[in-house]
Amino acid sequence: MKLVSYLYKRFLPVFSGSLIFFSFVLVLVDLLMNLWKFIQNQIPPSAVMNLMILYMPKTIGYAMPIAVLFASSYVLSELYANNELIVIFSSGISLHRFAFPLLALSIVLSIFLFFFEDRLIVPTYAKKVQVQNELLNTNQTKNNDKIVVLSDHRLITYKADYYDDGREALYKVFIVVREEDKNNFRIVYADSALWDSDAGHWKLSGSIQYTFAGEEITNGTVDSEIIERLTEKPETFRNNTISVEEVNVKDAREYIEHLQRTGLPSAEARSVYYKKFSFPFVLFIVVFLSVGLSGRSRKNVLLISLFLCIGSSVLFYVAQMITMLLAKFGYIPPLLGAWFPVFLFVIISYILVKYSRT
Repeated sequence: MKLVSYLYKRFLPVFSGSLIFFSFVLVLVDLLMNLWKFIQNQIPPSAVMNLMILYMPKTIGYAMPIAVLFASSYVLSELYANNELIVIFSSGISLHRFAFPLLALSIVLSIFLFFFEDRLIVPTYAKKVQVQNELLNTNQTKNNDKIVVLSDHRLITYKADYYDDGREALYKVFIVVREEDKNNFRIVYADSALWDSDAGHWKLSGSIQYTFAGEEITNGTVDSEIIERLTEKPETFRNNTISVEEVNVKDAREYIEHLQRTGLPSAEARSVYYKKFSFPFVLFIVVFLSVGLSGRSRKNVLLISLFLCIGSSVLFYVAQMITMLLAKFGYIPPLLGAWFPVFLFVIISYILVKYSRT
């Protein structure tokens, strides 16, 4: 128990200091990247400070894996350099057993990071983007044009020239309604369609219905049964630029369901969604890596630890970037794109620990 307490006393101060340092660097980088925009738009310092505060949770999420890797690698390497681990190994305690408290802590931190990102990072970063866009006058309109949407398990297709989000209205609308047997179908044209929130469907204006049954074509008023099936919500027709990475798990799942329901490509969104679950376990991987990488040098422990920290992080993120791109373009399943780097580096870490010097 004393060894566990001693290990945590060595680890936690280094981790806290490096987390603060790396977070501060990321905030500073974001500030410098946008500084000329703030000056050009005469943004007051208090507003800029508010943006930096809103960005801090995001930087903590980015910095945690690097800080954990640096702290664990530095502490273990220093213990090697000071010959403290020789005494521990001589007493019959293996490297695996000695490092287990760090691995257990990394799992706890991984679970914490998942909820920290979902409950705090996502809303604060979304608020930061919203406030920054308002300050810089770069808000994007949700109006949309040239829209095609699949609905009702692809039995209904909407085509509209324009969508007005303020009025929740569609203009010059064509709606194709197919039957389950896919033999007969109806085409509805309307000058405009207005969303009726009370009824939960679209109200058509200047509409006419064409019915195709075999070789026979008839036209007339729109069937009430079709009107009641036009339940696709206005959010679907918006000029949505939703990034799954910037919304919480619940909203991301709903957005993916929307993409799948409307027949839009969803591979990239699903891979980013799965990444939300795999990324926090980077904390476990980096500790596992540091256990295997520690003790490689007894000189310049700080520089070697920093070099190994940056090198390992870059390799992991490059591997993840490649697998995510492969998942985006459909070469591998989205689940594999998100989780393959995690399993790969767990295997690499296990090999490094197995052949580490004890």
